[in-house]
Amino acid sequence: MHHILGIDVGASGIKGALVNLKTGMLVGERFRVPTPNPATPEAMALAFKEITTFFNYKGVVGCGFPAIVKNGVACSAANIDPSWLGVNIEQVFSEVSGDPVYATNDADAAGYAEMAFGVGKGNKGLVLLITIGTGLGTALFYNEVLIPNTEFGHVIWKNHKPAEAYCSSGARERQKIGRKEWARRFNQYLHHMERLLSPDLFILGGGESKLFENYKHILDPVAPVVPAKLLNNAGIIGAAVYAAERMK
Repeated sequence: MHHILGIDVGASGIKGALVNLKTGMLVGERFRVPTPNPATPEAMALAFKEITTFFNYKGVVGCGFPAIVKNGVACSAANIDPSWLGVNIEQVFSEVSGDPVYATNDADAAGYAEMAFGVGKGNKGLVLLITIGTGLGTALFYNEVLIPNTEFGHVIWKNHKPAEAYCSSGARERQKIGRKEWARRFNQYLHHMERLLSPDLFILGGGESKLFENYKHILDPVAPVVPAKLLNNAGIIGAAVYAAERMK
């Protein structure tokens, strides 16, 4: 199977596309629906089905999901409805779509994409991908192997709050700070991660990565810091890559 439908579930939108697993490119356009509010399993299942129906797709589906995911089960619910806790994501989405669904953490999905087709490809060291959005998602790879469900955006930080409350895009918007001040904060976070992990490479994804050229001069950890190559398509592509891996 060369094409797999990848679906990226986010706090504000759920988007999907067919992915060519040989090239890592999208086949055709993405299709997006708003994330329901409240984002309960029942409501999100209908949104998920809307995407598979749009593509008239029957087959294996990969899903990046905003939670700690163990054996297909949601084990956290930071940016979705708490009713997801303990729910089998794969089962809920498979039943409504009629397709086998394989789910992984959304940041891990973005990491799979960057390691398979992006700037992380071929890197044999310790690579930390950070997705900068409503929160901070992280994906950690050693010798191209994922260490799943890292939650380094939740490292306790200033005023005993998680780091993402200090230097995510969501924090920047809520606190109405400029991008220069935000970049200084984020640089402090990179230095903290460097002290903890000693990575060989930082990859920045999410919305802020598109503006990397505007603030890269402020970031000065020892390890190189580069923007993700696949940008907002990384979650979709990585979800498809994950599904392909699960099928082996």
